[in-house]
Amino acid sequence: MNAQVPSSVIYDVMKTRGEEQCVLPAAIHGLSARHVVCGLAFTVEGHEDRSLSAHESLLRWAELLSRVPSASVVVCQPNTREVALMGELSARALVVKGVAAYVVDGACRDADLVEESGLPVFCTHLTPCDIVGRWTWTAFGEPVVIGTVTVSTGDLIVGDRDGIIVVPKVMASEVVAEAEALVATESEMRKAILSGMDPKQAYLKHGKF
Repeated sequence: MNAQVPSSVIYDVMKTRGEEQCVLPAAIHGLSARHVVCGLAFTVEGHEDRSLSAHESLLRWAELLSRVPSASVVVCQPNTREVALMGELSARALVVKGVAAYVVDGACRDADLVEESGLPVFCTHLTPCDIVGRWTWTAFGEPVVIGTVTVSTGDLIVGDRDGIIVVPKVMASEVVAEAEALVATESEMRKAILSGMDPKQAYLKHGKF
């Protein structure tokens, strides 16, 4: 898919299909307003576990980073707001692997350095608290629930400053085709408006606003 197709256009297509429950919570936003995400999901779920030693928790975190496929969009449901599920060194490791983006229903830390790494990261908030001795993964590749949306590995994830859309893999190719056609229609509408055409006449001609 053309990475320039905005999330708003993907949403419009999903809405016409009766699939409005496709938007991740608005609290999840990019560390940078410039961050965009377009790729296939690889899901991770976990929880706090304070019985772990520092070594055990870090070893399991390293295993998580090792398992992430290149070109994927990691979608993590950590089931906690207390610790950061992304930091500078982890972000740089994922960049080296060619991971497309990281989306977490939770916190990040080292925000400036993560942004500097070049990995698009979407999170709910920031905290300096780390996972050491406090968190572990429980599943890879299984469906996760974020807000009202169930995300499965292989679903298409499209996000930008407006928000993040989840497109089920069974309809992804059709939604992408419709979205790209809609972008073309919007381009014609934009040209009409910029040329001075009356907004009502432009709408009647192009059917878009």
